Amino acid sequence: MSNIAKAFDHGKAFIPFFTCGDPDLETTKACVRAAVENGASLVELGIPFSDPMAEGPVIQAASLRALEGGVTTDKIFQMVRELRRDVHVPMVFMTYANVVFSYGAERFISTCHDIGIDGLILPDVPYEEKGEFLDVCHKYGVDLVSLVAPTSEGRIAKIAKDAEGFIYIVSSLGVTGTRTEIATDLTGIVSAIRENTSIPCAVGFGISTPEQARRMAELSDGAIVGSAIVKIIGVHGKDAAPEVAAYVRSMTDALRGL
Repeated sequence: MSNIAKAFDHGKAFIPFFTCGDPDLETTKACVRAAVENGASLVELGIPFSDPMAEGPVIQAASLRALEGGVTTDKIFQMVRELRRDVHVPMVFMTYANVVFSYGAERFISTCHDIGIDGLILPDVPYEEKGEFLDVCHKYGVDLVSLVAPTSEGRIAKIAKDAEGFIYIVSSLGVTGTRTEIATDLTGIVSAIRENTSIPCAVGFGISTPEQARRMAELSDGAIVGSAIVKIIGVHGKDAAPEVAAYVRSMTDALRGL
């Protein structure tokens, strides 16, 4: 069984996203630990990129702050090594193909394996083009996580059959960001996934409240929250960890018993 799949073994998974290095890597570590201590099942770590096309203004601003603060891929790798001393839940990187290419795909993915990163999410790599990363990911035992969007329609079965780790369901068209309402009919998407794979699926994009998280987790196997957490860190800066802890606790409480 994939290490990532274990995150879904004990009920619905809550998956927080952090932009690494916003406002600095020490704060990122403190916030990750706070999230895990308060029930996060899996952690998504964003490696900042100068042109994050899937991201809304909140995560774009966080990426810019991190890059201006001097964060690098190597510094993020070192941060993960330090986290792995006491953080045992699965962790995945979310970044863009350019980041992996510029570092060297084999070097990047082999380092992921060495430091304990379980999976990789590349939102700008379509299903049809993932082959150039897939072989290297398989070589080093790193899951290449697939995304399914409302526009995937006829491709969902194919994506699901080849999926590994978990499937990231994009709840809404457009970029990341909190939404007052998620109007997409996700029931059909989840049904199509369930018909073609036993791999868990979780919903992200737009979730910010415990009520939304619970609703998305009722439909799927978990809820992913990015912008709402990144916003808290943007407001509280180096003092964000206690605020993140309280927020994550409210979300994991909402998923309990589903």
